[in-house]
Amino acid sequence: MLDANLKQQLATYLKNVTRPIDLVAQVDDGAGSAQMLALLREIAGLSDMIEVSELRDGDARTPSFAVTRRGEDTGVCFAGIPMGHEFTSLVLALLQVGGHPPKVEPELIEQIQSLDGDFEFVTYISLSCQNCPEVVQALNLMAVLNPNVRHAMVDGALFQEEVESMKIMAVPTVYLNGQEFGQGRMTLKEILGKVDSGAQAKAAAKLAEKDPYDVLIVGGGPAGAAAAIYAARKGVRTGVLSERFGGQVMDTLAIENFISVKETEGPKLAAALEQHVKQYDVEIMDGFRAEALVPGAMTEIKVAGGGSLKAKSVIIATGARWREMNVPGEREYRGKGVAYCPHCDGPLFKGKRVAVIGGGNSGVEAAIDLAGIVAHVTLLEFADALRADAVLQAKLKSLPNVSIHTMAQSTEVTGADGKVNGLTYTDRNTGESHHVELEGIFVQIGLLPNTDWLKGTVELTRFGEIEVDPRCETSLPGVFAAGDATTVPYKQIIIAMGEGSKAALSAFDHLIRSSAPAEVSVAA
Repeated sequence: MLDANLKQQLATYLKNVTRPIDLVAQVDDGAGSAQMLALLREIAGLSDMIEVSELRDGDARTPSFAVTRRGEDTGVCFAGIPMGHEFTSLVLALLQVGGHPPKVEPELIEQIQSLDGDFEFVTYISLSCQNCPEVVQALNLMAVLNPNVRHAMVDGALFQEEVESMKIMAVPTVYLNGQEFGQGRMTLKEILGKVDSGAQAKAAAKLAEKDPYDVLIVGGGPAGAAAAIYAARKGVRTGVLSERFGGQVMDTLAIENFISVKETEGPKLAAALEQHVKQYDVEIMDGFRAEALVPGAMTEIKVAGGGSLKAKSVIIATGARWREMNVPGEREYRGKGVAYCPHCDGPLFKGKRVAVIGGGNSGVEAAIDLAGIVAHVTLLEFADALRADAVLQAKLKSLPNVSIHTMAQSTEVTGADGKVNGLTYTDRNTGESHHVELEGIFVQIGLLPNTDWLKGTVELTRFGEIEVDPRCETSLPGVFAAGDATTVPYKQIIIAMGEGSKAALSAFDHLIRSSAPAEVSVAA
């Protein structure tokens, strides 16, 4: 199952294994078990430290396998065949179970090891989901480091009956001790914050002990990262406060318009941004959400959970999030049929009927991708014509299992038994109401700026965008803004980076001017 190049890379990684590993496979006579065993045997063939054993007629999910130290259950299990995005999760599990130290801050390792109680995690994923691996890898690491933690990754496409019985329609979905714990991408810090809330509060409180920054950047996406690099290169004290470093880029699958890079993926670009920022003297405070800005001689940023930071100048780069339809039923059935990421959640709707809301590039691309998985796609566009590029429209219209409705206003998401069963829309030409029976709805209608926390402090447009001038200045002296949260048109990664750089240069100019001594007037 592994090509020669991948085998060679994996064999190199496995040289770091210092403790014997047993891959204990729960199998039957099905094709899935045969594929999984083939993968495990290929891996074992690359290292003398790894052996494979088989179990049949057990209680575990089939096919599945546990990654254990010889004679020691580490609590790490994969139910399915972890290829695609999850292959990296498997490699990291092998290394960590095999004794290779994880690249995690010592304080996080200490926090994991000190967790008290029983934690049985199950994560439902799809192999095409780029958000799932971070969750799987975080929980696997917790299991390796703490015997009180166990974690199983479950491929929703392979275990469809289980997924349907639990009404799971979005990935990643995490259960803890039989109760839903969370959905969507979560970092290790975020997971620990939920299971160890006291530690999170202490971390937030410690922020107040930090000295004021010359430049404090709020947001760790492309704009924030660029601002941090440009500010740090000026030799000023620079900090980055972010809820999730990488921002919405982490949720982007394919990036093919980043100049000089032919193609990449969002998580890879985000990792490269973080690595670049860390080459400079920049303090990154990740996992904290800003909840208020207090103007003054020193601008203060208050953080959710307590604590605050102060700075001589602030750059706001909090980005944007998916726009919602804001119709009855949407929030009620979010994660139960209403989704926002076709790449992540699409495989859960194999053979089902879905709708895509939005006729721009994102919506049409989503409809094209989903058409190869689902039974039928209904695309609804509010305007009188699709807005996507002509080449995408031509591809969409060539697909036999897609229907397109323009001048369509979505009015209600309907459901029963805890999951979506349809969508109601109004034909804006005739005023007639129509109901489409389906199992999934993918919303692709643009972005909303993450600026709710700024209301009443800086000037915002009626759309919530931060008003900025050509120098990225806001209505508050010493406060600048860049990226998708601002009025700058065209929300693109490369534009956000340019605006972040410009904001940093403007902030530095502000520092110079505000610290310069006043001119002394001499009487004639």
